[in-house]
Amino acid sequence: MIFQAKDLRNVVLLGHSGCGKTTFAETMLFESGAIPRRGRVEDGNTASDYTLIERAKGNSIFTALMAVEWKESKINILDTPGLDDFAGEVVSALKVTDTALVLINAASGVEVGTELVWETVMWNQVPAAFVINQLDHEKSDYEESLEELRLHFGKKVLPVQYPLNQGRDFNTIVDALRMTMYVFGEEGGKPEKRPIPDSEIERAQKMHNDLVEAVAENDESLMEKFFEEGSLTEDELARGLTLALSGQEIFPVFCCSALNNMGSGRIMGFLNDIAPSPLDRKNEVLKGGEVLEADASAPTTVFIYKTLSEPRVGKLSYFKVFSGTLSPGDELYNVQNRASERFNQIYTTNGKERRAVPKLSAGDIGVTVKLRDSHTNDSLNSKGVDRRIRTIKFPEPRIRMAVKPPSKSEMEKMARALNILQEEDPTIRLEHSRELNQMILHGQGQLHLDIIKYRLEKVYGIKMEFEEPKIPFRETISGVADAYYKHKKQSGGSGQFAEIKMRVEPLVNSAGGPEGLNLRSREVVDLPWGGKMELCWCIVGGAIDTKFIQAIKKGILLRMEKGPLTGSPCTDVRVSVFDGKMHSVDSNDMAFQTASSMAFKQAFENASPQLLEPLCNLEVHCGGEVMGEVMGDLQTRRALIHGMGAEGHYQLINAKVPLAELHHYTSSLKSITQGKAKFKLSDAGYAIVPAEVQHQMVS
Repeated sequence: MIFQAKDLRNVVLLGHSGCGKTTFAETMLFESGAIPRRGRVEDGNTASDYTLIERAKGNSIFTALMAVEWKESKINILDTPGLDDFAGEVVSALKVTDTALVLINAASGVEVGTELVWETVMWNQVPAAFVINQLDHEKSDYEESLEELRLHFGKKVLPVQYPLNQGRDFNTIVDALRMTMYVFGEEGGKPEKRPIPDSEIERAQKMHNDLVEAVAENDESLMEKFFEEGSLTEDELARGLTLALSGQEIFPVFCCSALNNMGSGRIMGFLNDIAPSPLDRKNEVLKGGEVLEADASAPTTVFIYKTLSEPRVGKLSYFKVFSGTLSPGDELYNVQNRASERFNQIYTTNGKERRAVPKLSAGDIGVTVKLRDSHTNDSLNSKGVDRRIRTIKFPEPRIRMAVKPPSKSEMEKMARALNILQEEDPTIRLEHSRELNQMILHGQGQLHLDIIKYRLEKVYGIKMEFEEPKIPFRETISGVADAYYKHKKQSGGSGQFAEIKMRVEPLVNSAGGPEGLNLRSREVVDLPWGGKMELCWCIVGGAIDTKFIQAIKKGILLRMEKGPLTGSPCTDVRVSVFDGKMHSVDSNDMAFQTASSMAFKQAFENASPQLLEPLCNLEVHCGGEVMGEVMGDLQTRRALIHGMGAEGHYQLINAKVPLAELHHYTSSLKSITQGKAKFKLSDAGYAIVPAEVQHQMVS
C-alpha cells in the first residue's frame, strides 16, 4: 500500500539509556501485527538491535528504522541509542521525523540523557510528547517524574494520562483526553475500557480541562467556541491538539509499561489521530531560503540522512522523500557532486528485515542499497532540479586518541576501514597529523572509541591499539637576543658565503618596528601552524642585496618548524636582519638560507624561549550535589575557573583547561557524577606553560 503524506507519521524514540525505547518499539511492532512475538533486549532478539555488536554489548548503537501500519496511518519508527556517545544517531534521526517521543524511566525520572536529547529536539523544532515508562517497576514514581518534567521543561508539559496503581501491580491507566479508564489483563495487550471511578473523576476532569484550555489558547475559533459553550467536540479537540503539538505549544505526557505491553496501543492511537503528518509540519527550508512542501505531485527530492555498511549486502543508504515520489529504477542526480544515481530497489524495514516496495511518496522514509557516489547529507533530485536540503549539523568531538600504528601491511587496510566507519558516523574524525606524526581519532566519548576499536577487530579483522595523543605545543620567546653567523664553504670553483646579523624579539605589537634599528621594509607571515612571524629588513648601505630577502625568510621559516625546547613549531616572533656581508661570486640563495637558519637558532635559544600549550574552553553542567567534586577534579587539571552559576536546574562551571590535562576526562566526569553531568569543549588558543611544568616537559 502506498501511503500519502497525510497518512504518514514519522516518529523518533528518544531518551536516556535504560528508559525502555527498544522494548517500547518492539511492543509497537507486536501490537500492530508487524511481528508475531516480542523479542527481549536481554535475549538479543529484538527487531531494532539487530547488529552483532548491539547484541554483544546489550545496548542500541545505531538508529533502527521500522514501520508499522495502525488504523489509517503508516508509522515510521526510528529507535535511537540512549548513550550520548552516539549523539550523531539522534541528530540524524531528528532531521527526518515529525514527532519525538521522549521516554522517561518512572523509577529514575529526568536524567542527563533526557536533557541532552531535549536540547536537540528544541534546536530542530520537532513536536514532542513524553512517555513515562516502566510503571511496573517497584520503585516507579509517576508523580515525581511528572513534577521533574514540569520543572525541567516548563508549563507546556501537560499530562494526558496517569496510573491508578503503579509498581508491580500496575495494570490501570486513567486517560483524561478520552475520559476513559483502561484496565489491562496479565498479558497486557488490548485493555478493557471502564468508566472513571467517582474517586478519580475530579482529577481526570481537571486534566481534561487543562488540555482543552491549552488547545483553545492556540486557535482563536476554538477559543471563542470554548468560551461560549465551555467545551469542545472530540474532532475540534483533535484538530486543536494537532496544531498545538505541531507548534510545540504543548508537550503531552502518557504512561505505560512497554515490558508488559500496557499502554502502547493507546499511544499509537494518539499518533494516528493527533500527531502531525509531514503536511502539518513547517515546510523544509532549503539552502538559499526557499521552502519545500511534501507534495507527491512535485519533482522528486530525496535526502540521505544515514549510511550503514552491512556484511554481504554492502552500503545501505537511508533516506527521506521530501518531495515527489520515488520508484525502483528511478534515476536521480546528486546536487553535491552531480553524480547520477539509479535506485534499483527501495525498501521499508523492520530492523534487518527489508521489504521491497513499488513506490514511496513525499514524507515517507526508506532505504536503498549500493548507491555509488552518494553519502550522508547529500540531496538527490529529478533531472533539472537543483534543491539542496539543509545538511545535518553533527556534534563536535569531545575526545581524541592516537591510533598505534599496526604493521605496514595492515595500515592501508585500517585506513580504508576507518573511512567506511567515518562515512557511517560523521561524528568520527580521522586526522593524520604530520606535526605530531600520529594518526588521531576524534570521537564523542571513550565508549564511542571503544566501539570503533571493537568493530575494526571483529568486523574487519584489524588489530588496533590506542595510545595517548601527543600535544601540539608551540614555542615562543619572552626576551630579546642578537646573533651573528657566517656561512663559508669552499670546495673548488665557486663556493658559498653569507654573513648575517639578526635580532629576535617577541611579536607583541606588529604595528611598531624594531627599536633602535633603521627599518627599510617589513613583511608579516601567517604561519601554517598558527601565529605570525614578522621579518624586518634593516640593512643600510647595501651590505646584503635585497634579492636575498626571500632566501633568508625561507631559512628562518624552516628553522621555526622545530623549536629548541621540544621540537615544536615556533610562533609570534619578530626577526630583524640589520647587518651582514656578501660576496660578489660566492653568495647565493642557499648560502643565505643556511646562514639565516643558524643565526635564528642561536638568537632564539638566547631569547628566553617559552613553551606554549593549547587551552580548551570547558563548559560543565552538573548537579549542585556533585559540584564540589567536579571543581576539585578541575583544580588537579590546572584549570582556570572563570565563571560559575545556575542554568535551569544545573550548576554551570566555565573554565579554561590545558588540552594536556583532558585525557580521559569523559570517563572521569562520568565516574565523579555517576553519569549525571555533561560538558562541551572548544578551542581557547594557547597560553604559556608554567615554569615547573615546562621544566618537566623539556626534561
